[in-house]
Amino acid sequence: MTNIDLINILKERGLTLSCAESCTGGLVAKTITDVSGCSAVFLGGVVSYANEVKINVLGVKESTLSTFGAVSKETAMEMAAGVKKLCSADIGISTTGIAGPDGGTDEKPVGTVYVGFSYKGETEAFNLKLDKNMTRDEIRHKTVCKILKYAYDKISQIY
Repeated sequence: MTNIDLINILKERGLTLSCAESCTGGLVAKTITDVSGCSAVFLGGVVSYANEVKINVLGVKESTLSTFGAVSKETAMEMAAGVKKLCSADIGISTTGIAGPDGGTDEKPVGTVYVGFSYKGETEAFNLKLDKNMTRDEIRHKTVCKILKYAYDKISQIY
C-alpha cells in the first residue's frame, strides 16, 4: 500500500481526508501531497505541537489534556474528530506521540504514538507502541506508513 493507493481509493469512493499532526510534524500531509492530484481528496492539515493549538484550533478539551496528556488515545481521538470538523472532511486522521530521543517516561516511553481515525460519526484511536530504540526519523516515518495503511484498510472495509 502506498500513498498513491490511498489517494486512489479516496477518489474511487468520493471521499475527502484531513489530518492533524503532532509528533509527525507535517510528514503525513507531506506524504499525501507528494501525490499529484491529491487536491481532489486532501483538504488540509494542522500541525499542532502546542497544546494551545490542539485546544484552540482542533477543539481538544483542556480536561482531556490535563487528565490523559497530549500523548494519549483520548487526545488522538479529539484531534482526528476536530480536524475532520475543521476541514469539513469525510475522514480525519491524527498523530500524537513521543518521537524522541528525549521526552519519554516510564509510563510513556519514546515510541509511544497514538493515531486517531474519525469517520461516519465514529472516532477511534490506538497505540502503535513503536520500538524505543528507533531514531526520531524512524519513529516518524513508521508512524506515517502505519496511519496511511490503516486509513486505506479502514476505507476499504467501511466505504
